[in-house]
Amino acid sequence: MKQLLPDWLHPSLDVLTTAALVLLVLVLAWVLRRVLRGLARRLRERYQLSEQMMAVPLRVAGAVVNVGALFAILQLLGVSGAVLWTAFTGFAAVGAIAFFAAWSVLSNLFCTLLIVIMRPFRLHDRIELLENGDKPGLKGEVVDINMVYTSLREDDGALLQVPNILFFQRITRRWPVPGAMPTAPVDNG
Repeated sequence: MKQLLPDWLHPSLDVLTTAALVLLVLVLAWVLRRVLRGLARRLRERYQLSEQMMAVPLRVAGAVVNVGALFAILQLLGVSGAVLWTAFTGFAAVGAIAFFAAWSVLSNLFCTLLIVIMRPFRLHDRIELLENGDKPGLKGEVVDINMVYTSLREDDGALLQVPNILFFQRITRRWPVPGAMPTAPVDNG
């Protein structure tokens, strides 16, 4: 093949071949995604499925095709599949560990946001977290609500720091502050 091409093109033949193969991979990925969309459309029409029902499998299939095309292109460019797999699994493991390590804190932050928005209790309300509905639980006056804990002052003066997530896992009994305006649920209907 080199004999059919001009001499000035010989040094860049490897680059041109790689570029052509990358372009071929991209075209094949595009065609495969189009075929998958057509197949999904036929299945949807044949079995009277909703568009929403086919959206997730179609997106997953498209993502698999895109990732496969990316790996094929990287392989053409000289990146080892073993190196890619090692990097991917390493990043996934670190991400999973970070997610589980932060899960408790993140859930408490989200619960704090819900407490501030929904206002199931307010500062100086007396509340009790019931264990089973009949057993006595944690009880006291709300003296502070911060990003992770709600602080309750018990009758004996002890301070309890209750993780905010517990207010969404247990039944909360609330006594409003005497003389304060009672808060009733708002009917948006």
